[in-house]
Amino acid sequence: MAIITLTTDFGLKDPSTGAVKGAILSELEGVNIVDISHNVSPFHITEAAYIIKNAYSSFPKGTIHIIGVDSEITPENKHIAIQLDDHFFICANNGIMSLIAAEIKPQKLVEVNIHNAIETNFPVLDVFVKVACHIARGGTLEVIGKSIPEVKQITKLNPFINDNQDQIIGHVMYIDTYGNVVTNISRKIFENIGKGRSFTINARSTSFTTIHESYSHAIDFNSPKDNREEEGKKLAIFNASNYVEIAIYKSNPHTVGSASTLLGLQLMDTINIKFNS
Repeated sequence: MAIITLTTDFGLKDPSTGAVKGAILSELEGVNIVDISHNVSPFHITEAAYIIKNAYSSFPKGTIHIIGVDSEITPENKHIAIQLDDHFFICANNGIMSLIAAEIKPQKLVEVNIHNAIETNFPVLDVFVKVACHIARGGTLEVIGKSIPEVKQITKLNPFINDNQDQIIGHVMYIDTYGNVVTNISRKIFENIGKGRSFTINARSTSFTTIHESYSHAIDFNSPKDNREEEGKKLAIFNASNYVEIAIYKSNPHTVGSASTLLGLQLMDTINIKFNS
C-alpha cells in the first residue's frame, strides 16, 4: 500500500492540511498518509529541509514525500518531481532538494508540466496531489514532466571555513520543540577541520570547549544528586542527526527556558568554532 508523507508550513488551524489529505483520499482510496510536520516556519526551506532530511530515510523505499513549503509556482520557482535514494519527492525547485540530499545523485528528475490541465491557485492541493497519486499508482515521472539536468542549488547556507583551516563559521538552521539550537555544522565537517584539536565554540556571549555525545553525557552521574549540575546546564552536543547543537539540559521554553530563549539564539544567528594550533 502506498505511503504519502506531508511536510508543510500550513499549521493545523487553517483548512489547508485537511483539504490536502481529503484530496489525496479522493484520488486514491486506502493510501497511507503520514504527517511529518505542518509547523515549519512560513517559507523557511532550510528548516523544512532539516526536518525532511532527518525523517525520510526511516520510511520504506518507494515512499512519496510532498513538500508544501514555498510552493507557489513562478517563473523562478517551478515544480519538480524527483526520485532519489529510492524515494520520491514533490516540491518547488527552490533549492530545498539541494539541502536535503546534497551528496546523493537523483535517479530521475523532472520539471512538472501538467499545470495547463489543472486550474489552481493552491498547487499543493491540486498539482502535488495529482503527481503523488500518479506515482502511487505506479506511474512514471516522464508522464508528468520533462527531464531536467539538476535541481536548483543553494550553497550560501554552507558553513564557511577559513583559509588557515582553523575556523568554522556556521549558523543556526533549526530550533526544535525544546528550544535546542541546531547549527549547520555537521560532525563530518567538524572532525575533518578539527583533526582532534582543542576548540572553542562561541554562540553569542556563551562559549563551549567540549562537545558531548548526548544530553545525559554532560551530567556527572557519579556525583551525589544534590551536587550535580543538571537542569539549566548549558551544553554542546552532536545531536542524533550528527550536527553541532547548543542545548540546555532538560529545557522547557515555556517554563525554565531553553538555549534559544536563555542564550538569545535565533534562526540564522552565527556560531563560530575556533580550533587551537
